[in-house]
Amino acid sequence: MENIVVKYTDEVTLNDPILIEGLPGVGNVGKLAAEHLIDEIGAKLMAEIYSIYFPPQVLVNDDGVTELVCNRLYYARDVGEEKRDIIILTGDYQGMTPQGQYMLTDKLLKIGNEFGVKTLFALGGYGQGSMVNKPRVLGAATNKDMVEEAKKIGVVFDREHPASGIVGASGLLLGLGNKLYDIQGICLMGETSGYFVDPTASREVLEVLISLLDIDSISFEALDDKAEEVEELTSKVMDMDLGSNVGQDTKSEHLRYIG
Repeated sequence: MENIVVKYTDEVTLNDPILIEGLPGVGNVGKLAAEHLIDEIGAKLMAEIYSIYFPPQVLVNDDGVTELVCNRLYYARDVGEEKRDIIILTGDYQGMTPQGQYMLTDKLLKIGNEFGVKTLFALGGYGQGSMVNKPRVLGAATNKDMVEEAKKIGVVFDREHPASGIVGASGLLLGLGNKLYDIQGICLMGETSGYFVDPTASREVLEVLISLLDIDSISFEALDDKAEEVEELTSKVMDMDLGSNVGQDTKSEHLRYIG
């Protein structure tokens, strides 16, 4: 087996497509947003990516059937007011090692380059380590024009956020894409506690994305339903934790134990 294997499931010709990445990460914010977008715009599977840089395992579905872990590329044509073609990356895992992250990202950018990608959007979460009631969307981009455009719709660009840079596929897509492939990009990060899967932060990120892409036909009902489920779970866990710390000062300390 080669280190990275791309198995195309559909022969696709696209016109100047935009690449959107939403892989598992903090709060699964990017993954949820990407998968919701795939469902809403009716994107179709175009390729599966298998690699030795993913965990050595299979996933088992509800029917007991196994599936080898992979990343997947989807496509959609004529999306939004400007009728753009779109490629969306999502999947089961990111690369397990720094080398794997670099190799997988480089492979993806090569695929994007072959299809004529000039712009990419990386979606992810920014972990605050505490509960977030109203998530902001933080941003980082490869050029000032993209920064200014995103600022107009409320994306926050702050030197202190993220203070340590952007780790993983989202960061490497911006860095390698800009320096090696002349692909400009922006990373949109929804604030999240990092303790739970966070559909609320995913919705905030997706709202910014569809505004930037002039897409107005998206329903958020499925994400809102998931957000309600997570909120109920969060309340139960917090109540359990508070109950187990009776007599202690838990007002500012209890969140660190949620996980």
